Amino acid sequence: MNMSRTRDTRERLVVIGGDAAGMSAASQARRMRGPDELEIVAFERGHFTSYSACGIPYWVGGDVAERDELIARTPEEHRARDIDLRMRTEVVEIDVDGQRVRARDVDSGAESWTAYDKLVIATGARPIRPDMPGVDAPGVHGVQTLDDGQALIDTLARTRGRRAVVVGAGYIGVEMAEALINRGYEVTVVNRGSEPMSMLDPDMGRLVHEAMEGLGITMVNEAAVTKVLTDEDGRVRAVATEDAEYPADVVVLGIGVRPETTLAKAAGLPLGSHGGLLTDLAMRVRGHENIWAGGDCVEVLDLVSGQERHIALGTHANKHGQVIGTGVGGGYATFPGVVGTAVSKVCDLEIARTGLREKDARRVGLQFVSVTIESTSRAGYYPGASPMTVKMLAERRTGRLLGVQIVGREGAAKRVDIAAVALTAGMTVERMTALDLGYAPPFSPVWDPVLVAARKAAAKVRAS
Repeated sequence: MNMSRTRDTRERLVVIGGDAAGMSAASQARRMRGPDELEIVAFERGHFTSYSACGIPYWVGGDVAERDELIARTPEEHRARDIDLRMRTEVVEIDVDGQRVRARDVDSGAESWTAYDKLVIATGARPIRPDMPGVDAPGVHGVQTLDDGQALIDTLARTRGRRAVVVGAGYIGVEMAEALINRGYEVTVVNRGSEPMSMLDPDMGRLVHEAMEGLGITMVNEAAVTKVLTDEDGRVRAVATEDAEYPADVVVLGIGVRPETTLAKAAGLPLGSHGGLLTDLAMRVRGHENIWAGGDCVEVLDLVSGQERHIALGTHANKHGQVIGTGVGGGYATFPGVVGTAVSKVCDLEIARTGLREKDARRVGLQFVSVTIESTSRAGYYPGASPMTVKMLAERRTGRLLGVQIVGREGAAKRVDIAAVALTAGMTVERMTALDLGYAPPFSPVWDPVLVAARKAAAKVRAS
């Protein structure tokens, strides 16, 4: 039965999900509307709120000493701001017509309905867990939440052997491989692609491959895991591909994530081709004036390709939450889209990309030129100058910047921000060559590596 409110005239905001997007939305809505105007009820099925999932590999690897260092705001801090935050409570049904949600206490199983005037869906993403024998065996871990990270650390503390297999070589897979090396494990990465970091073109991924092998990681490319093998106790002992077996005392799944939209799909809310919720620029779910969605469960507009895509990043989730909270609070804000910027590292090798890869550009029918240059992070004569490889794509004839990938040592990754701004502004590579960037020998050569690539790309555009 729908629990209507007969004596409380306040509006009620219900938030599903207690991490970046959900609690940013709740906090922003509370800043704009006090508790006498807006009641806020938030549901979180886990043990933690407002934490950095991106920091989990560094906690596992020991760079971050304590789990709580990853928590930006505790449940108690949210409650102190008049947000009724209900932990270990999972929403299992959204009744759109009745404007209510059904929630279940994870520990007791007790269920109840909660009515809403406004709803925020921030259910995040779930690790891809392939449907194959043994994948649910003890010792096999996905890593998406702090609970997942704690479970992995507990397994590592109990495991006698020192062999680890990471399945997948995307951001999480590569970062977890390094974390396990730092903990003294022998690490094998089994990767379906031709090179690690498929968000890069293969020629740039090859540089990452070499760095991983230099760190002592065994890379197995163009191989798909078909099953997880277990011992007589049911624990993982190896992973198998069609051609080989790789011994493992622990397995980490780093295949990627999918939007967690099971609830939304069951409620009949609109989903895109990647399985994420579709919203308008104000992050309202399309066709629903009183429902918003943000974070890893939504699809966003790619400003370069003009198509919707799914990108699971805390930077986006926090921005979504700010936009949603402003809208719920009666203000106006929009999230125009993304250009696909991301950075990572393997030991001291920095990896960055923004915009389109070659195959992305081909998929959307763009004709392009591609250039790759070698440069240094500082003036060549200045101590500490390190090599850097920059790859740049530009649209043929127009010269519009389409994408940049950078692999190098200290000072490489954050240079991608220059390209991210240029992409957002729709700049051409010709115009980029005139950018007035900061220069001094300790920070860059006279021609910054990104501008060297832009000059080369501009020349190639003119010749095409």
